[in-house]
Amino acid sequence: MKIIRYSLNPLTPSTATDSDSDVRHGDFSELPPEARLLPPCSPSKIVCVGRNYAEHAKELGNEVPAEPLIFLKPPSSLIASGDSIVYPKLSQRVDFEGEVGVVIGKRARNVASAEASGYILGYTCVNDVTARDLQKKDGQWTRGKGFDTFCSVGPCILRRDEADFKSLRVQTFVNGEKKQDASVTEMLFGVDDIIAYVSGFMTLEPGDLIATGTPPGVGPLQPGSKVQIVIEGIGVLENTVIAQT
Repeated sequence: MKIIRYSLNPLTPSTATDSDSDVRHGDFSELPPEARLLPPCSPSKIVCVGRNYAEHAKELGNEVPAEPLIFLKPPSSLIASGDSIVYPKLSQRVDFEGEVGVVIGKRARNVASAEASGYILGYTCVNDVTARDLQKKDGQWTRGKGFDTFCSVGPCILRRDEADFKSLRVQTFVNGEKKQDASVTEMLFGVDDIIAYVSGFMTLEPGDLIATGTPPGVGPLQPGSKVQIVIEGIGVLENTVIAQT
């Protein structure tokens, strides 16, 4: 089953939570043609892992971290496949970052790595959109990572028990040109270790999203760009970039 959230109301915002009466759940194969696809989860928080691929750390001139490098994106940054990424006036350099997302299935606190897989609902595609110039200028990443529309997620969740996780590859295409292509086995810190590490200092709630880091090949977007994050077995997360008005 590929889990989706959707609405038959075209005005339902991407940030709508499951408490919204317009939000429905189902299987991707049964999405009504008139439906408005929503992000497949409604996280209380979006936990992200920086520099989790050695070659990505290298391409940005950074050292490989000794332990998971954690930051947060706000739920207000969520958009779904098919929504627009808004290129903010405050930035002159906005990058794509294709990633595998892990959706938490039950409350997790102080979870051992060996038990972490039991807390996973499934996997999805994430584009951790980043205002690279602001990230570098600020020294911390809240503004550069936190703009509205800067966390695209979807199109669905592939259930953990139906996934062959080690076979997953993250591919990113911009205007049809492949920019990223890497196996999840290249991660410095595996998913189970990330869950154990994060749950050691914060409680992960059902529906919370962990973006596990981007492989090498990140690069700029421009208004008019079409960006696709492709993970075979999960699907295609597609968004077009528009300029802030």
